[in-house]
Amino acid sequence: MAAAGVDPSSGAARAAPTVPVLRPVCTGLVLSGGGARAAYQVGVLRAIVRILSDRPGGLPANPFHVLCGTSAGAINAAVLACGAHHLAQTVDHMLDVWENFRPEQVYRTDVLKTPRGGGGWLSMLSFAMMLARVGRRRQPSLLDNQPLGELLRGVLDFGQLDANLADGVVQALAIAATGYTSGQHITFYQSAYEIEPWRRSLRIAVRAEIGVEHLLASSAIPFVFPARRLLVHGEPEWCGDGSMRQLAPISPAIHLGAGRVLIIGGGHSEADPRRRTGAATYPTLAQIGGHALSNIFLDSLDADIERIQRINQTLSRLPAEERWNGPLRPIKVLSISPSQRLDEIAARHQDSLPPAMRSLLRGMGVSSGPDELTGAALASYLLFEPGYTRELIALGFGDTLVRSAEVLAFFRTDEE
Repeated sequence: MAAAGVDPSSGAARAAPTVPVLRPVCTGLVLSGGGARAAYQVGVLRAIVRILSDRPGGLPANPFHVLCGTSAGAINAAVLACGAHHLAQTVDHMLDVWENFRPEQVYRTDVLKTPRGGGGWLSMLSFAMMLARVGRRRQPSLLDNQPLGELLRGVLDFGQLDANLADGVVQALAIAATGYTSGQHITFYQSAYEIEPWRRSLRIAVRAEIGVEHLLASSAIPFVFPARRLLVHGEPEWCGDGSMRQLAPISPAIHLGAGRVLIIGGGHSEADPRRRTGAATYPTLAQIGGHALSNIFLDSLDADIERIQRINQTLSRLPAEERWNGPLRPIKVLSISPSQRLDEIAARHQDSLPPAMRSLLRGMGVSSGPDELTGAALASYLLFEPGYTRELIALGFGDTLVRSAEVLAFFRTDEE
C-alpha cells in the first residue's frame, strides 16, 4: 500500500456543497479488463466483504463510493453500483454468476458463426470488411456477443443505480471505452453530483446515463467482439474496448472524488524466463494475439501504478502541510493482482471450451502438451467456463485473505 499524488487542478471536480469532493474517506474501486480473467475480481471482492465483516463495527453499507471499470471490469463495476445498497448480497450474486458461467452466455458458440481455423478467421475478417465497405450491413468481428447483452439486460437494474446515486450510497460510476472514430480514450460517467468533464491529451470524460450499450462497448475486445455506436457530446462514435487507449486507468476515480483507490488487476506482472525456451520457433498467431491482449489489458495499469508511486516518493520529501496545500495531493492506493500466471491456469482448462472454439484456437496455435503455454494467454481471455472461473475466484479470495492486514489498514479512517 502506498500514498500517491495527483494534480487536482487537472480536471478538478466542481461538486455540489452537500457532496464534498476530494475527501480522504471517499474510496474508489478500479477494476481492470481481461475478459474471463475478471472472475479473479469477484474472489477479491468476496474476501474484502469477509475481512470487513469480521472487523469491529462490521461491513459498512458500501465501502466503495466511486466505481470505475474497463472491459469486463466495467461490467463488474456496474453490477456493484446497481447493487451497492446490499453489497454482500450483490457480491454473492456475482459469485454465483461467475462460478457457473458458460461461453454461450457471452458469445455465440455455434459452428456457423465461428470459423474452424486461424486462417479461416483471417479470411472471414477480410470478407467481412469487404461487405462492410459495400453494404454496411455487418461489421467484422470474430464472435457475436449478443448473448452477453441479453444477460446484462436481465440482471442489471439501472433504476436502482439512479436510486443509489440519489441516496448517496454511490457517488459515481465510470465506464471506459475507446473511440475508434476519434482515437480518444473516453470515460463515460454518471455521478450523484455535478462535475465538469475533464479533458487531457487523447482522453476525455463524458457525462452520460450508463446503460448496457456502454458496457458492451467497453468490453468489445478488438477484432473479437463488435464495436458499439454511442453518443459522445451529442455526436455518434463507434467505441470499443476501453483498455486500448487507457493511458491513466486510475485517474477517473481521482477525478470523481476518490481520496483512496483500491485497484484489482488481472494479470501476474512478473515476466516468465521459461518463455525463452523454444524461441527459435516462429510465434503462432495465438502467441502474438495473447501478447497483444496482455499489452492492452495489463501494461497501462502497471505503468499508472508506477507513476503514482514515483509521485508519492516526491511528496514524501515535502513537509506535511505542503503535501495538501500544493498542486499535488496524496492518494492512498492498494493494488491486488494474481499471485499466479492466469495463462498457466487457462492451459489446464482450455479443453473444456466448446468444440468450435477449441478448433478455432487450435488453428491459431493454441495447443495442449509441452508447449501449451505458448497459446494459453489468448485462451485465458475467452475461457468463460466454470472450472476456470472458479479457480480464478479461489485465487482472488486467497490472495486477498493473506493481505488482510493491508486491507484493514487501507479502509481504516483517521478516527479509528
